[in-house]
Amino acid sequence: MPKFTHRPMTRRAFLGTTAAAGLVMVHPFTARAAAGQAHLRLMETTDLHVHVWPYDYYADREVDTVGLARTAAHIADIRAEAQNSLLLDNGDFLQGNPMGDYIAYERGMKAGDMHPIITALNTLNFDAATIGNHEFNYGLDFLMKSLDGAAFPVVLANVVKEQAADPTQDTTLVPPYVILDRELTDGAGETHPIRVGILGFTPPQVMNWDRKHLEGNVTARDIVATARAYVPQMREEGADLVVLLAHSGIGAPEPQEMMENAAAALATLPGIDAILSGHSHLVFPGPAYDGFAGADNANGTLNGVPAVMAGFWGSHLGVIDLLLERDGSGWRVVSHEVETRPISRREEDRSITALVESDPDVQEATREDHEETLAYVRRAVGKTDAPLHSYFALVADDPSVQIVSQAQEWYVRQMMQGTEWEGLPILSAAAPFKAGGRGGAEYYTDVPAGDVAIKNVADLYLYPNTVRAVKINGAELRDWLERSAGIFNQVEPGSEDVPLINPDFPSYNFDVIDGVTYRIDLTQPSKFDSKGGMLNEGASRIVDLEHEGQPVTPEMEFIVATNNYRASGGGSFPGAMGDTIVFEAPDTNRDVIVRYIVEQGTVSPRADGNWTFAPVEGATVLFDTGPGGAAYAAEVPGVQIEPAGDGPDGFARFRIGL
Repeated sequence: MPKFTHRPMTRRAFLGTTAAAGLVMVHPFTARAAAGQAHLRLMETTDLHVHVWPYDYYADREVDTVGLARTAAHIADIRAEAQNSLLLDNGDFLQGNPMGDYIAYERGMKAGDMHPIITALNTLNFDAATIGNHEFNYGLDFLMKSLDGAAFPVVLANVVKEQAADPTQDTTLVPPYVILDRELTDGAGETHPIRVGILGFTPPQVMNWDRKHLEGNVTARDIVATARAYVPQMREEGADLVVLLAHSGIGAPEPQEMMENAAAALATLPGIDAILSGHSHLVFPGPAYDGFAGADNANGTLNGVPAVMAGFWGSHLGVIDLLLERDGSGWRVVSHEVETRPISRREEDRSITALVESDPDVQEATREDHEETLAYVRRAVGKTDAPLHSYFALVADDPSVQIVSQAQEWYVRQMMQGTEWEGLPILSAAAPFKAGGRGGAEYYTDVPAGDVAIKNVADLYLYPNTVRAVKINGAELRDWLERSAGIFNQVEPGSEDVPLINPDFPSYNFDVIDGVTYRIDLTQPSKFDSKGGMLNEGASRIVDLEHEGQPVTPEMEFIVATNNYRASGGGSFPGAMGDTIVFEAPDTNRDVIVRYIVEQGTVSPRADGNWTFAPVEGATVLFDTGPGGAAYAAEVPGVQIEPAGDGPDGFARFRIGL
């Protein structure tokens, strides 16, 4: 029976701490554990998105805020501070940066190939992992070939190839759970067997998000219902502890059918000892969950169960410390502590201080993949005669969104030729993906005029979505735009320096639709809430909606070019719920953008100002964006922008007169 993994302490640790000097701090649970008691540490990485190296491939430079190679230093510390530990990954490791795209689209995965993220996880001796929603982005064949190289079990309970009457009778895509047999050292130095059950989940919404890969091949079950079936079975098979790898965020505290963010609801089930959460790219315990129902930041619990969420891209290592006590022939949890360890710190002057160094073993194991990725992203595919930036994409028509819309419209117009829909007006819907928010003050597109490389296209369009086209009417078009306009707070005439953006509204749900002109009246309440639910049925922020200079009427018909996520119901947009699709492309949006740039040679993505805010007498609003936006503020069409000091967390603040 294997003992818990323990790697000797090295200098790859906290910089400037006693650990870096070779002194190891023993955790209190280890120090005070008595005979029959033992300290077990659970470590979590989540939402790595192929960020192995501390490198921003879009900006083509080293960074201190990301990378499993950096997180690895914390792993070494944690193992050194306690005798018993498990290292677990919570999914979304296979897709999310150009290294992932290079492997999927350029190099490919043949039988026997090793994916660099799997190589990195193997190098660090991970004990188990689950599958996130983005693991499905490249298709099932690519996923399974990638997992073949894993030296650790990968579990997932709620995605199944054949569904039975009861979840425990399903034929799952990969094993639903694993029970790890380990030897645990107690406070007296004696070893005892322990069986730790690891059960995995992913959002059932994958069936919409990656329908083209999954439909007809697998189905997805409700997370909570699946857990309710499997946890007792794991206990019956002898699991002393049950740990959930829930690639799911922290949502409502009580179960609801087919929840995307089910971590808190899972904690209402009996028999669960710890929950590792993810998917939301947030940190728990942390200020994002202050006052959140069911979440206890002080104690690190969800509905009383120890839980952690470790940020994203390797930004943090999540740690749950469990003090265990022998209970007959098994073990029970008598106390716990929860923390997250960051790899960097933002200083008051906005600079970033690295808290750890990279693990050279991880970097050496993946160096060839890293260098091949650099060559991949540096290839030029064309030119742009205007800068492509997203600093003001949420407040005005924007060049980074414009180029995506232009490419989608160009492609779909060709695809509609010879079909029954040829001749219908073609519009294009696109949203800014890199617009600050939870990604931070550097999370923006900024491509100067000149050569456009693949890294720039990947920067413009982060996700491997495929192009879709939907047929909608004028009423649906108006409500689609009303849904997008929910990103803005309501502004009263005469009000000064009102925050413009609703922070609960993600930028990827702010669709700008090209091919029509319109204004947004901020004095009106939002018709829809941040999730797409009806909020104020009679409200209307969209005014002066026109197509080719004529008012859009409810019965008009349009083709809208978009992506598979939106067309299949992602974001809950009127007219885009999966039942209006008329064309499903085999090509990704990014590939279409590359083709468009190659075909044009030189593109002119200057914003055409097809949408603006309606005037609000005497009102000003505040908008936070990246400091790099100062260079472009005077050139933004349709709005008056002036500096307004510093925003929080490294952002720059601007004032907009309405």
